[in-house]
Amino acid sequence: MRLYPTLIIDALKHVNHPATGKNIVEMGIVEDNIRIEGNKVSFSLILKSTDPLAKSLVKASETAILTYVGSDIDIKGNISIKNPEQPTVTQEEPLKGVKCKIAVSSGKGGVGKSTVTSNLAVSLAKMGYKVGLLDADIFGPSIPKMFGIEDAVPYANEKGLILPIEKYGIKILSIGFFVNTQSAIVWRGAMASGAIKQMLTEADWGELDYLLIDLPPGTSDIHLTVVQTIKLNGAIVVSTPQQVALADAVRGIDMFQNDKINVPVLGLVENMAWFTPKELPENKYYILGRGGVEKLANERDLPLLGQVPIVQSICDGGDTGVPVSMTENITAKAFDEIAEKIAKKY
Repeated sequence: MRLYPTLIIDALKHVNHPATGKNIVEMGIVEDNIRIEGNKVSFSLILKSTDPLAKSLVKASETAILTYVGSDIDIKGNISIKNPEQPTVTQEEPLKGVKCKIAVSSGKGGVGKSTVTSNLAVSLAKMGYKVGLLDADIFGPSIPKMFGIEDAVPYANEKGLILPIEKYGIKILSIGFFVNTQSAIVWRGAMASGAIKQMLTEADWGELDYLLIDLPPGTSDIHLTVVQTIKLNGAIVVSTPQQVALADAVRGIDMFQNDKINVPVLGLVENMAWFTPKELPENKYYILGRGGVEKLANERDLPLLGQVPIVQSICDGGDTGVPVSMTENITAKAFDEIAEKIAKKY
């Protein structure tokens, strides 16, 4: 049986705190640091050191997991007590071996942000750079499918660090490797943020020239978690030419340029810029509008990194696990040109 954090959480809902009658999940006693390594499960309970029920709650939690998840779960001795009064220990900057960390963002969903991220990673790898790709789109992880690695299962090395899956020379991590993607991921913000932190700081990314981070659409806790956990070198904002998409893109740009976040926006990418039929490769049909992202880039004094056309091969590549940048056509060329501009900046 494959274990998921939601199975552990559901089991712990059967453990009530005698003083309140509420379950420990509802009370916020279970910290968002659940780790699963094979059949071994570990996490912390947030309890004051003076709580006389601490040991009994640990025992009850062990029993609940063995009863409701599986009798073969390695849980004994793996539940620690974290005192909320203890000061936070400052850790050193994570990802020291990564030269350039770039977030790829979009103001709204459906503009092809993950497609852009995947193909830029492939284009950079083709140029000889060491590239990593983190799928931080917690509630809609699509990177595993785009690379044809949906069934991959990351393992930990001897230091307990998660080893990313490698495909096309790119190191890849996604929440999709750890959850059942056939079911909706219903997590509170703190749990989603905890998962992102773990993939950033508890993974063996090694030495990389570029780490691309595919953020969820919009602005959310995940964005704040990323910028608070690591120092980003910059962000790329993806949009289609549609006015509704451009309005959301403006909010995405403002988020990164906010004084509290202050991440440089490297430029904009216009996806689905025009449609070119395979049999008429010289023709361009501007079915979503024309030049909207270029106009926005000029208004905000930001570079237009590139315009990516719609062609059938980009859809086929995403469905078959072979990103279009692995081929030779006008779309692959567009991604290669964007990658070259990024490489010149960093």
